[in-house]
Amino acid sequence: MGYGINKRPADYLQELAQRLRNVRKELGLSQAELADRSGVSLGSLKRFELSGQISLESLLKLMHVLDRLRDFDEVLKPQENLKNIEKLFSDKTRK
Repeated sequence: MGYGINKRPADYLQELAQRLRNVRKELGLSQAELADRSGVSLGSLKRFELSGQISLESLLKLMHVLDRLRDFDEVLKPQENLKNIEKLFSDKTRK
């Protein structure tokens, strides 16, 4: 991981790969079993676990087999606009 305060994309890739490897092992699945069940090639899975490199489609297939696809529900979710919420409680709008 980098030495900066903010993570780089490569840091997230490595962390995701490590987390997926851990979940796979916790479930007692070999790389070959997970690859077969997901339809992702064994080579792609091995490359992901080593380098973090994988297509989004393949990652989603792996996550589906691991019953973790819902982990993506928060990705790119619209953020609430706090300024609109603040307006509800400001003195200017209360009468």
